[in-house]
Amino acid sequence: MHPQQVTVLGECVADAFTSPRHTPAELALRVLPGGGPANTAAALARLGTPARFLTRLSQDVFGRLFRDHLEASGVDLSGAVRAAEPSTLAVAELDDQGQAAYSFHAEGTADWQWTRTELAAADLGDTACLHSGSLALVRDPGASAVEEFLARAAATATVSVDPNVRPLLVRPDVYRQRLPRWCAFTDILRLSEEDLELLLPGAAPERACDAWHAAGARVVVVTRGARGALASLDGERITVPAPPARVVDTVGAGDSFTAGLLHHLGSRGLLGGRLTGLRIEDVAEACAFAARVAALTCAVAGPNPPWGHQLTSAAATE
Repeated sequence: MHPQQVTVLGECVADAFTSPRHTPAELALRVLPGGGPANTAAALARLGTPARFLTRLSQDVFGRLFRDHLEASGVDLSGAVRAAEPSTLAVAELDDQGQAAYSFHAEGTADWQWTRTELAAADLGDTACLHSGSLALVRDPGASAVEEFLARAAATATVSVDPNVRPLLVRPDVYRQRLPRWCAFTDILRLSEEDLELLLPGAAPERACDAWHAAGARVVVVTRGARGALASLDGERITVPAPPARVVDTVGAGDSFTAGLLHHLGSRGLLGGRLTGLRIEDVAEACAFAARVAALTCAVAGPNPPWGHQLTSAAATE
């Protein structure tokens, strides 16, 4: 069965990584194309899923970098908007464990200026799943238009959301306020353990899953790094272990996990509509595949997800 088409909506971010300083007056930056939704779109396409990306691409030097990267990964950019505003920039400083601390340069940039007219032009006719989240759903002025677009899309497609909480740019209480509303049209909610702590401080993952199920989300997956993932389908839960991984850094790992999850479900014809035929075994298999995709992303620098053939090669050597 051919994988079903997934459309991703959201931002591109130029991830600038600091390099060791050679002189007191110099700071070298290595810039890689990133942004949660862009990473997910690239990972989906590399895995073999037909992936369309709805984004606002700046015409600056970073916008050209995004376009080249996404097209080289096989992403369909026919629905991308040519934006006059500059690109969003994030400067990442990695610690000894490969975890990134970010500072953002995001005021007035292209990613948050979605209009209802731009989104009305998007074609979802052959889309089995629409994935979004991160800052596109919370950054004004475009957030309300994006939220309305997802709510309408739920009539014909499975909706997947990754909150990807960024407290430096948007206060966590904004996510807390809106997340129950998103769950009303969301079928798959994927978030990290760090997101969970920011959204519901001190809450047990199981209690959080139940709250989001009650609000409407059928599948909730909480990723926990090296400790794997907790997956919940209408309250039926399973823990999926993470495979051993050589960690260079964790940048883009969660986005790759989301892509692996959606690719696996789509390649089995399970996306589309409200997932009424989905079983917990299907979710467990998809999460196990997604964990392998995330592990391979951690093994290289930056948000550089694996290609489908790399997963096949890795499986052959396990």
